[in-house]
Formats: sequence, C-alpha cells, structure tokens
Amino acid sequence: MPSTLASPLDPASKVRLWMGVNLVLLLIGAGLVLLPLAIVVLTSVHAGDPETAWTMASYRVAWARGDFLLAFANSTLVALAVTGLQIITSALAGYALARLRFWGRQAVLLMVLATLVIPFQLLVIPIFLVLKWGHLINTYGALILPTAVNGFGIFLMRQFFQTIPVELEEAAALDGASRWQTLWRVLLPLARPALVTLFLFTFIGEWNDLFKPLVFTSRPELRTVQLALAEFQEQFTNDWSLMMAAVVIATVPVVLLFLLGQRQFIRGIATTGIKN
Repeated sequence: MPSTLASPLDPASKVRLWMGVNLVLLLIGAGLVLLPLAIVVLTSVHAGDPETAWTMASYRVAWARGDFLLAFANSTLVALAVTGLQIITSALAGYALARLRFWGRQAVLLMVLATLVIPFQLLVIPIFLVLKWGHLINTYGALILPTAVNGFGIFLMRQFFQTIPVELEEAAALDGASRWQTLWRVLLPLARPALVTLFLFTFIGEWNDLFKPLVFTSRPELRTVQLALAEFQEQFTNDWSLMMAAVVIATVPVVLLFLLGQRQFIRGIATTGIKN
C-alpha cells in the first residue's frame, strides 16, 4: 500500500526548511544589530543603586545639562535647510543629465561621480577660506552652504528620472506643457520615492554631522546636537548612565524619521538602478 506521507525531500518541504533557516538567520542578525542599542538603553535607565533599579533621572539631567533644546533647534534648522537645497539642486541637475542632450553631458556626469570619492575633510581648508572671505564663519551659512549641493543626490535623481518613460513627457508637451511644468507636475510627483530617499539620507547625515560645526563655528548658540553630545562626553565621561541617556536623546529623532519614511526609502532604493 503506497504511503500517503509526503517525502521529506519534496519541494514543499524544501521551501519550508529554507524559510525556517532564513527566519532563524534574520532573527540572529536582528539580535546582533539591536544588542548595542539595548545595552545603551538599559545603561541609560540603570541608576546604579540596588534600591532603585530603573529610573529616568539620567534623561532629565542630560537634557538640562546638554541644553538639547537649543541643539535640537539648530540641528533641525541646518538639516532642513541643507536637505531642501539638495533636493532642489539634485532634481534640477539630475533632470538635465537624464533628459537634456548637450555637449559634454557625459563629462559633467563623470565630474559629479568624481566628487563622491573625495572626502569632505580634504576640502575643509579651501572651504574655510571661502567662508572666511564671505564673512560666514560662525553663522548658519557656514553650516548650510558647504553641503548645499551633493553629487550623490544628483546621481540618484538622474538614475530615477531615467526609469520614467519619456512618453509621459512627450504627452505633456503635446498638451502644451513647458519643461518646467513637465518637471514640476509630471516628473517630481512620480519621483517621490527618490525624493524621500534623498531627504532621509541628507537629513540624517546632517543631523549626525560633527565635523562642520566643530570646524566652522565656535559660538555656543550655534552648537548642534552632535557638538553638544561631544562636549557632554568630555564633561561627564565617568557617568555612563548620563552619557547613554544623552546618546538616546540625540538618536531618537532620526530613528523616528526613518521609521516614518522607510517604505518610500526602500522603494526609492529598489527602483533606482544603474542605467546609461
């Protein structure tokens, strides 16, 4: 009598086995990634007193001593300004490199890509001299203008625009739309995943930037979150609970921002491929 039990090597069993293995590997990977964050959070709420196992006192002290309200305001202002400028410049330059046919277009694209391999630290001296010549040292301009244009954003928008069918622009042109109208009303709404991706990359990068505030500013009223955190670590090195509370305070805004835009971020990365 033939057995009615499925063979352990049948395709369905193999699929379930591989799904189980992948799930276990993903859980292990997630645990390794989340372990440092868990240590930081647990350290920040540990009072060090056996009678009081958990407390939020470190957060209240860190917020007050670090003056994070001012730091949050400065970091938000700088990050939003840089992000807005990069979105504008990247969209315009990306559209020109993707759609316009002009002499030297490939050379311009290669120059844009070449900027991606040049560390910002190598340019700090000429940038500092330019900012000093323009009387921008110790101003918000010193924190915004050096990164108002970014080669990665231009390349990202160029690649995404190339995934949009040209027939949509031709249809808009037949309806009497100019290039500006086509870009504003047709292409940019379709490029929302790429714009959200650029927004997240730029905002998080500016929020976590310590180099520009450290080099281009010295006024206390201009210090950003990362500069406040660095100064905080120098002052309270031995109090690990206080230090970890400050780290959590500085990290929470960007984590929440990424969680809000993760779907568009993943879609923007998935749909932006390498095209000639």
